[in-house]
Amino acid sequence: MIHNVRIVLYCVEFLFSFILLVLCAARLHYTTHLSPFDPLNFGVRFYDPIVVELLVTSILTLFWAPFVARTIHGRYEHRFINVFTEELIGLAILFLLWLVGAAVATNTGNPPDIDVKWGNLSSCWAYGACRLLTAMVVFAWLGWLLIFASFVITLLFAIANKAFGEPMHGRWDPRATRYRDSQQMRNLP
Repeated sequence: MIHNVRIVLYCVEFLFSFILLVLCAARLHYTTHLSPFDPLNFGVRFYDPIVVELLVTSILTLFWAPFVARTIHGRYEHRFINVFTEELIGLAILFLLWLVGAAVATNTGNPPDIDVKWGNLSSCWAYGACRLLTAMVVFAWLGWLLIFASFVITLLFAIANKAFGEPMHGRWDPRATRYRDSQQMRNLP
């Protein structure tokens, strides 16, 4: 049962990452192709570094989510990124990337060291560019939430089963594992 939940979380994460990728690409296209008469930034072309960060994060997640979902579903064991510890490390990295992206995108106070030109998004929904930014923020937080849920579920499963060194598909038979140390294999009953 828990394996199916993990697969569904990764599939939904893939979908949200794809949507965020499209939104980030649309925002980058808009800001790098501004008309000289566009009121945004007085028509001067620019790009938001946080949009690039969200774009890279969504691309990394687009590769990570199907890899792990396929591994769990097919009970595959790979030479690299095979055990729960490695999955948790990957999820922790994605967790930080999603959190930074969503937090900076949400920030409307604009401290001097963060160059975000979005302002208060709740007062400009009449404009398409503002709706695009709002959707980006929403999907950034939803992506972070799913990564967090995946991390917690995987961590709890690994703790409950003492499985940090076991294959991340979660359904293992020590006698059938190909990448287990040969000395450990000889000591099995």
